[in-house]
Amino acid sequence: MAVGLNRLVEALSPPVRAQLLSVAKAVDLRQRASLYEPDKQPQFIHLLTSGIASIVVSVPDGGSAEIGMIGAEGIVGASALLGNHPPVAHCFMQTPGTALRVSTAEMRKLFESSLELREHLLQAIQQQTLMLDQIAACNKLHHASERLARWLLTAADRTESESVQLTQESLSQMLGTRRTTVALVAGTLQRSGLISYRRGVVQIVDRPGMVAAACDCYRIVRRLAETPYSSNSSK
Repeated sequence: MAVGLNRLVEALSPPVRAQLLSVAKAVDLRQRASLYEPDKQPQFIHLLTSGIASIVVSVPDGGSAEIGMIGAEGIVGASALLGNHPPVAHCFMQTPGTALRVSTAEMRKLFESSLELREHLLQAIQQQTLMLDQIAACNKLHHASERLARWLLTAADRTESESVQLTQESLSQMLGTRRTTVALVAGTLQRSGLISYRRGVVQIVDRPGMVAAACDCYRIVRRLAETPYSSNSSK
């Protein structure tokens, strides 16, 4: 699988980018590959170059919901640079993808030694935190049909494809709702001519219609993801 680009890496000045790439390893990531687990400090930090990763919180009764999605615009596991508290969520690949993998120890050294890289990483962490806040509110306040439209559009943006391979079980986990609810709202979107769903593949047929069907959270999260990386450091 060919490695694409990561926006944070591309935004770095050539010397800092070369320094980061010198300790990074290009890796292929299969679907459902775990990137970090609850109550465990990540050993590696991943700069995704393709595919999407889901950040999911589970509760003791077996329920779960996605609170974040990361693609090639971001970084997975960066909170480990801020302190010793382990994550409470599980992060895994929702679709197959590729990444630049850096050990947390090596990234921490670069984080402490390079002002430019530190500014970019802190901006990435801030962006992801704001997106997590928005999705947490979305999961509580918006109807399942709006959330499903938002999720599918966001996944399509991250993969740069209007076709997303996903089961109803995975969607129910991501949305924190029952499979029967997912089937009902997906069927409504399909009958409206907005999507087609067949053999685990969801195809967005009418993007403008899907945007209209989604809650405002889609536009907010997309705007946050598209915010360019910048640095006050001299390049």
